[in-house]
Amino acid sequence: MIKFLDLQKINAQYADELKQVAAEIIDKGWFLLGERVKLFEQQFCDFIGAKHTIACANGLDALRLILKAHIELGVLQEGDEVIVPANTYIASILAITDNRLKPVLVEPDIKTFNLDISLVEQAITPKTKAIMIVHLYGRTCWSEELEVIAKKYSLKIIEDNAQAVGAYYHFNDDTKKRTGNLGNAAGNSFYPGKNLGALGDSGAVTTNDEQLASTIRALANYGSAEKYVNKYQGLNSRMDEIQAAFLSVKLKYLDAENEIRRKIADYYLENIKNEQIILPYPTAHRESNVQHLFVIRTKYRDELQKYLTKNDIQTLIHYPIPPHKQKAYAEWNSLSFPITEKIHDEALSLPIYSSMENEEVLTIVNLINKWKNDH
Repeated sequence: MIKFLDLQKINAQYADELKQVAAEIIDKGWFLLGERVKLFEQQFCDFIGAKHTIACANGLDALRLILKAHIELGVLQEGDEVIVPANTYIASILAITDNRLKPVLVEPDIKTFNLDISLVEQAITPKTKAIMIVHLYGRTCWSEELEVIAKKYSLKIIEDNAQAVGAYYHFNDDTKKRTGNLGNAAGNSFYPGKNLGALGDSGAVTTNDEQLASTIRALANYGSAEKYVNKYQGLNSRMDEIQAAFLSVKLKYLDAENEIRRKIADYYLENIKNEQIILPYPTAHRESNVQHLFVIRTKYRDELQKYLTKNDIQTLIHYPIPPHKQKAYAEWNSLSFPITEKIHDEALSLPIYSSMENEEVLTIVNLINKWKNDH
């Protein structure tokens, strides 16, 4: 059986280091708001290039906290609109509605699966105050056109960087910046299955805005910057010491692991030859995609998935039901987003992770190439 994602195999590479730091924390007996979290926050700042990292409980909380802080600072208020891609994991949208803001769904580009930036300006109204971009499947979603639009309408840009930690955007002047350091603030996820995965839930906000950072830090700690003094109606959203220590171990290897993922993706792109399958559109720069997921499309998605399952290859569908068709947002169920719906009907994610064996990649390619004969 070729697993979709073998976390045991991935973490086995660092088992000795992970066990060592876990033992150190157990022996020390300090589990929250300690030195390990501070250390990881600084390491992540250095990695992303942002001035501030605020560790929190998970990626959804990171996005919730960014929006909540903007409300506390008077930048946003209840009922304001936030443009968000229609094609995203529902967490992006949950963060918006949880803060009583109004998501405005915009279609993706069929080639990239990411927000179609050319459609953003026509979605802007006097109530629009922010754009939430999602670097979906590990591919950077950014453009200098987006920056011009945001400036023209005085909009905040919030990055959902849950799937793309380590990716870069290359500017026209040949400079580059990491995702998570492109907009006003970014939500990052360290869910175990992410490229930089904890051994439990964890997330972080990254930003260069000092006032925003201090507000988020207080909000994540019951609304308190000083013990027992609560300035805001906050949350309890903290990364624990043991997860921070695990992440510090794994961060050292992230760029190398992302490059292995790119090489697997390159092999898929060069060697999958099947007229029934649409492969992901390549990026102009390899560093612009950390290949969190390798998503192909076919009109016969369910049939292909059954065929691969029968041949002991695990695949997943990211995601079977788009947010506007979920019961949670019943008021949107009659809306039509044809490109989003097409992606959700046709998308299939193939195994891709840093510990895959070459033979496993070859097996997957050979089986997919044979599928037209079995079809």
